[in-house]
Amino acid sequence: MDTLQYLLPIFTDYGYLAVFLVLLLCGFGIPIPEDITLVAGGIIAGLGYANVHVMFLVGMAGVLIGDTIMFSAGHHYGKEVLKWRWVAHLLSPAHYAGVQDKYRRYGNRVLFVARFLPGLRSPIFLCAGMSRQIPYWRFLMMDGFAALISAPVWVYLGYYGAYRREWLMMWLKRGQTGVMLVVVAILIAVAFWAWKRYKKRHPDSAC
Repeated sequence: MDTLQYLLPIFTDYGYLAVFLVLLLCGFGIPIPEDITLVAGGIIAGLGYANVHVMFLVGMAGVLIGDTIMFSAGHHYGKEVLKWRWVAHLLSPAHYAGVQDKYRRYGNRVLFVARFLPGLRSPIFLCAGMSRQIPYWRFLMMDGFAALISAPVWVYLGYYGAYRREWLMMWLKRGQTGVMLVVVAILIAVAFWAWKRYKKRHPDSAC
């Protein structure tokens, strides 16, 4: 985990501000793993350099503001953002077509799942804004709900594993799988709820 070792001294020296700014960069598509950033914030809290509960709030703020900036850029500038150099690097024509295909297939649900798709999160949020068909409140609700699942897992994992690095590394790997299992379980539960609601409203429909 070279990234983790690089971030720890920076976060130790600059605290909440450094964590917040790095998470903003994650939101812009900079190749820094968001989960590792949150874990590093939790570790410095566990070592006594920050309060873990405040760190969680800072993490949520950094995550949601970074995502909001991407969404807002797409919403206000539309396809003009595709001409920006850093956006063109982040969102190639093939990448853009792939994201559009995911929207057609999965609709708004892709906003929830995007948080757990490194490398696709920023392009998906940018395209969500570009579509101008998704109100900001819905975007924030879907993204915020997903962040409430992932952010506390990583921050508190880092906090409790601050002095147990081998244990932390083991659970960091397991945690990535565990978070995805939670996401799948939630999606299944939502699909089942939607199906039951549909059946209740249409009792005579065919199976």
